[in-house]
Amino acid sequence: MAKVITMPRLSDTMTEGTVALWLKKVGDKVSEGDILAEIETDKATMEFESFNSGTLLYIGIKEGESAACDSLLAIIGKEGEDISDLISPPTPEGGVAAEVKETILEPTTSPTPPSTALPKGVVVVTMPRLSDTMTDGTVATWLKKVGDKVAEGDILAEIETDKATMEFESFNAGTLLYIGIPEGGTAPCDSLLAIIGPAGTAIAGIAENFKASGSAAPVEITKEATAETVTTSEQAPASSSNERVFVSPLAKKIAEEKGINLSQVNGSGENGRIIKSDVENFVPGTSAAVAQPSVSVPTEAAPIAARTIVPTGEKMTEEIKNSQMRKIIAKRLAESLFTAPHYNLVIEVAMDEAMKSRVIINSVPDTKVSFNDMVIKASALALKKHPKINSQWREDSILINYHVNIGVAVAVEDGLVVPVLPFTDAMSLSQIGENVRDLAGRAKGKKLLPSEMEGSTFTISNLGMFGITEFNSIINQPNSAILSVGAIVEKPVVKNGQIVVGNTMMLSLACDHRTIDGATGAQFLQTLKQYIENPVTMLA
Repeated sequence: MAKVITMPRLSDTMTEGTVALWLKKVGDKVSEGDILAEIETDKATMEFESFNSGTLLYIGIKEGESAACDSLLAIIGKEGEDISDLISPPTPEGGVAAEVKETILEPTTSPTPPSTALPKGVVVVTMPRLSDTMTDGTVATWLKKVGDKVAEGDILAEIETDKATMEFESFNAGTLLYIGIPEGGTAPCDSLLAIIGPAGTAIAGIAENFKASGSAAPVEITKEATAETVTTSEQAPASSSNERVFVSPLAKKIAEEKGINLSQVNGSGENGRIIKSDVENFVPGTSAAVAQPSVSVPTEAAPIAARTIVPTGEKMTEEIKNSQMRKIIAKRLAESLFTAPHYNLVIEVAMDEAMKSRVIINSVPDTKVSFNDMVIKASALALKKHPKINSQWREDSILINYHVNIGVAVAVEDGLVVPVLPFTDAMSLSQIGENVRDLAGRAKGKKLLPSEMEGSTFTISNLGMFGITEFNSIINQPNSAILSVGAIVEKPVVKNGQIVVGNTMMLSLACDHRTIDGATGAQFLQTLKQYIENPVTMLA
């Protein structure tokens, strides 16, 4: 009997999900444990595993589309099994019936009702909603240009959201007739992205009708931008080859910074596409013949030569578009700074005993503990003694958390994420070290689960590894405080009336004055100082 698979609820705050990638297609055999698809929430993209075996008979939510939790995602059953009874009844919102109609008649992602007015075989593709918090998207790169043939499954473009840059796959075959949003252009979800259909089909009326509904940009501007896009795409490869180079925006940026000729790099991505790791691992050939072109490029490329001989005093600027992640960071930190009355408390901590203790701890086989791990452990114990620091502001009350979940700020390529260590006070130093390394590594690879970034009660940000001795952070709401950790500095200190060489570290605590009074914050820092300066007390 056929099994109905619904959109899973992958976190307690998830209300809808986006199918980022289908790893199976209709007609494929599916075994229990196979990965069906990658589902994206506002926190992360996760693999969705099949708990059934059979044949994939139906896909209810296409790649790039969003749907509420428990919506019809797919149907698995015996090959040739009749599933019309399972897909024909409409849901309360009519979502499934609408999707089935699109799949059977004309598989279009356009939300516009007048699909019957479209010429035969023409499909309107709209800006996909790739996460439940996404309101608009930016076209980072077009991998197809107007006039190109498009096969089902081809990557049309790379779409940038507030979380990541993702490949957008075509669900239709034909010719790319129209581009509605040029490279670098930003538009709301469901705006006209492209039109695909038979070559030579007149689509001017379609674009204008869609524009009349208030979704698409003017046709004239789009055509000019498209021409620029085509020119850019054709100029990207080296002059020695007429073939297009398929490369992700990040890989292209890294290659430009390192002066790497992309035509010499072998791509390991889909369809030979060059990705970040290909550029980072690229090793130029040892022969002079291979190295020579990279020397001659600056003399041939006018823009590069112009930068090299810029006269003294000439003004130069560069405008970089904000990524969606950067926009969200700006919005949330601004809300925190201007709604929570911040104040900062600073204390200097002697690190000599901590340094000795760390050497002893790390002498144990398979054990690696950092100073940051020691600060996390000490903070967790201090929070247990001062629970008012571990609180949250609410309009009618203050919520005090008696459990300690410390969030650790991790810098990623386009911003900042805060993975959480649940029940940190119950972890040993080595457990904290292992968990922090694992979470930080997966954060940089955008592989964190939403549940791993939720529920923090206190946050720690450490810039000591960059040589920053002291700084103040913005509170990560709904937390009431965040601890900023500076570098360890060797300097003269006074001990027992004598000036000696010592090692110290600055800690800065940013507090929300609505929940934490100055004396409360000061007492917390005193306790934290005692734990760090005498690490053995953390074992008591």
